[in-house]
Amino acid sequence: MRQHFPQQVNSTMAARGHVQDPNDRRLRPIYDYLDNGNNKMAIQQADKLLKKHKDLHCAKVLKAIGLQRTGKQDEAFSLAQEVATLEPTDDNSLQALTILYREMHRPELVAKLYEAAVKKVPLSEEYHSHLFMAYARVGEYKKMQQAGMALYKIVPKNPYYFWSVMSLVMQAISAQDEKLSQTMFLPLAERMVEKMVKEEKIEAEAEVQLYFMILERLGKCVEALDVIRGPLGEKLTSELQSRENKCMMLYQRLQRWPECNALAHKLLLKNPDDWQFYPSYFDSLFHLIDQSWSPPEEGEHCPEGAVHHTVADVVRFVEDRIKGEDDKDSRALRGPYLARLELIHRLRERGCPEESQLGEPLELMVQFFGKFGDKPCCITDLKIYLHLLSADQHVQFINRLSEAVPLGEQGDDGFAFPDDTKALQRHLCVCQLSRALGLHHALDVEGKLRLIAELKAHYRHGLKFGKNALKTELQFSDMYCLMAAHVYIDLWTDTGDEDMVWQSLGVLQEGLSHSPSNAQFKLLLLLLYCRLGAFEPVVDLYSSLDAKHVQHDTIGFLLTRYAESLGQFAAASQSCNFSLRFFHSNQKDTSEYIIQAYKYGAFEKIPEFIALRNRLNQSLHFAQVRTERMLLDLFLEADIVLSLEESVKAMSLSAEEDDIPWDTMRDNRDLTVFTSWDPKDRELTEEHRRRSLEEESVWLRLRSLTLRLLASLAPLGHSASQQNSEVTNENGVGDKSSILSSLLSQLNQTLQTAAQMAEKRVQYPFLGPPSTRLAPALSSGSCQCQAAALQLSVHIQELETVGLDEPSELQTQICNGFQSLVVQLQEILNKCKGDLLEMKESKLKTQPSLLENLIFFVETVCIVLWMAGHCAKILRPLKTSLQKKKKKKKKDANTAMPAVVCGFQELTGGLQDLLTQALEHIKGQETGLTALKLASLSLDGCPEDEAAFMKAAMDKVQSSYLRSLQEVGDLLKKRAETIKNLKI
Repeated sequence: MRQHFPQQVNSTMAARGHVQDPNDRRLRPIYDYLDNGNNKMAIQQADKLLKKHKDLHCAKVLKAIGLQRTGKQDEAFSLAQEVATLEPTDDNSLQALTILYREMHRPELVAKLYEAAVKKVPLSEEYHSHLFMAYARVGEYKKMQQAGMALYKIVPKNPYYFWSVMSLVMQAISAQDEKLSQTMFLPLAERMVEKMVKEEKIEAEAEVQLYFMILERLGKCVEALDVIRGPLGEKLTSELQSRENKCMMLYQRLQRWPECNALAHKLLLKNPDDWQFYPSYFDSLFHLIDQSWSPPEEGEHCPEGAVHHTVADVVRFVEDRIKGEDDKDSRALRGPYLARLELIHRLRERGCPEESQLGEPLELMVQFFGKFGDKPCCITDLKIYLHLLSADQHVQFINRLSEAVPLGEQGDDGFAFPDDTKALQRHLCVCQLSRALGLHHALDVEGKLRLIAELKAHYRHGLKFGKNALKTELQFSDMYCLMAAHVYIDLWTDTGDEDMVWQSLGVLQEGLSHSPSNAQFKLLLLLLYCRLGAFEPVVDLYSSLDAKHVQHDTIGFLLTRYAESLGQFAAASQSCNFSLRFFHSNQKDTSEYIIQAYKYGAFEKIPEFIALRNRLNQSLHFAQVRTERMLLDLFLEADIVLSLEESVKAMSLSAEEDDIPWDTMRDNRDLTVFTSWDPKDRELTEEHRRRSLEEESVWLRLRSLTLRLLASLAPLGHSASQQNSEVTNENGVGDKSSILSSLLSQLNQTLQTAAQMAEKRVQYPFLGPPSTRLAPALSSGSCQCQAAALQLSVHIQELETVGLDEPSELQTQICNGFQSLVVQLQEILNKCKGDLLEMKESKLKTQPSLLENLIFFVETVCIVLWMAGHCAKILRPLKTSLQKKKKKKKKDANTAMPAVVCGFQELTGGLQDLLTQALEHIKGQETGLTALKLASLSLDGCPEDEAAFMKAAMDKVQSSYLRSLQEVGDLLKKRAETIKNLKI
């Protein structure tokens, strides 16, 4: 995307108004061309201008920008450096160079530029502030501190002084040594602010916020409290209850429970619906009880006022708040009613008998439903307190709620429907609660099918309320449709009947046709298609979700987990790019956010921006996408478009370096992105999350080691034959092979860990994290075969040192290795055989695991072929030198080929045969799939419109399988071509 020139470039001209610098007029056309993306014309125009005015530096820089944007980076850079060495001080050149360096991702050069400008024009406020911001871009906090103070000396304005203070705080945050930040940086920052406080120079809220931040980081909570409650605290006005929130936090840190309690109940009197203070109120009560606290005989309980230190006080307070709501004419607030349930939950946890004073949870929840059941939040409010009901109360509770739902007359199908959206919301809430209590899961197959019929009937009836809804609005009854899909999935997972998943897809596609913006429909469709091995429809679904910014990290895994493993290589590249583009721009964007925070004095946001940047850099998903993208590029291009060596070089891939932050890796996946009303025993647990992260990390380690091993293979074939073998051992190939051996031993260790993990067979909830490719990769045998192929490259290396003169054990070992690889690959290929999609008794059956195994076969063949290419490079010179020796000793009639050469020829023949088999299998599958006439499927018992949506879903799966087979076939054909280059 083309970057516009920042406004200030053009506004410098506007600022000068009618007294226009003639140079501005001359440069104007070049600016315009660059702004309109016409870079070639900009370069021509700049050349014209430079012929007449050789010393017009800005024209040179603008030409460099044009060159940079047309891909001539080196030319652009040398041109820019010509101007930079002259240390320009004119605004136009400086601004243009800044833009150029930013586009080159070289922000450190901007700092050098302004350092020179400041030396020449030492009193320029503008250049000094540009210098400060340039340091901010590269995170040079010490230099920022100095630049801030230099600015303050020239122009004594408060913001500049506090820029310097904040830079000290940033030195403290970024310091490796905690002691240094606590004894040097933060105390110095505190003294600098105190100086301003004493001189009564504090002007803005941001300055008080910064003072508070320093004291808080120093752990000086008492002093911070004095600041907040003193006159400086009055400046904190931008956020509602900013002072109260800060006081509450400090009281909790200082464990001043009386103040905490008094402040909480004071704030709750003001706003009984402010939920954040209820937990503090209840926590402080139990701390006071545990400490046996009692109020002083005389005077106030504490500086904040009266303290409620007994359960009776708190029960009375909550009951009073509820009475206040009951007596109101206007709509009641939910806070006090939920606070009563929260208090029961806490009292029950502690085994306090007083919980009975508050009432029976079942009655209270029925009462809550009576008041708020027509609000969509009712389900999320009540779901967290369902554990207060005993198991034998569940059915009674749902029956009581159903009585409170106004429904019309029963129709012919036996269902009664609501007359308005409020009644619909109540009925929907009852359905959601009964699912959350496990009543849906307890039904038998017949019961579940009846439930689905009812949910679908309610869904279709409810559509009439949203007839005039915009495309971007959701239908009132969408959740019925989603729930019906969930019950179908229950049936599929419980009975294995694949008909259920087709029905689920059908109902979701129908839902999406009425509510095209419903993200939950799209997410669930995406998951189901991936589970069926069909990636083609997923690409459009994901892009229609329009994931923004950080969502590429939190939900991107749904896409990247399946893309390559289902054989859609082009789509896999695209989905990796989606995520990578976001991660790479995050670096640049964060610097801009930090600069804006300095400009507007939002100091407390700066550490948050830095934390976000670190969190994204350490993201598990980022590491996975980087690794998978490089592997994918190698599978698709190495030895086809470029040689393996050139591909590795183009990626700047190094076997020695591991750029994955294993120790600080963050799992940023949002594993609760799917709406679910499952009961507690079916929900995602912390154990599931932990296991999933372990599994993801082991799979990532396997992929990362494979990638680094391939990188170490690439340059190994370079060395000449054995005459200078001693020398090469000293000069790096020996070093390379030691890296290779070290990586191989790590790979074997990781494979052992992986095997133990796969044995455990962790089952995640259906809507939980997807399993990795680890278990299928091991059961297909592809991991073991890849490791064996890479191990062989080490033996070949040894052969280079020994030579081919004498038959040796090493040669026999290598030949056995070659044979074993062919056998292993044949076994992997056998696991791909079978029909991806077949019709049995007019039912459609899928076997996506066959497709996944086919991809493992493709990946493994690629690695074996690269290993063979590496062998060929080493064997060719060895064979030539052996033939030369034999010519000299003509007497020796025995000219049999060395065993390893014969073995290698057998290997290439075996690979050729395997690829032919694989291509025949794919062709057979394509023919079979194309011949499947889905139109002839009789979907008995399905109404016509439902059947149409199901057929559409089936067509998508069929088309996706064909696309995958075609892409895999194309790649294998290209790989088969490369075998010709393996002749020795």
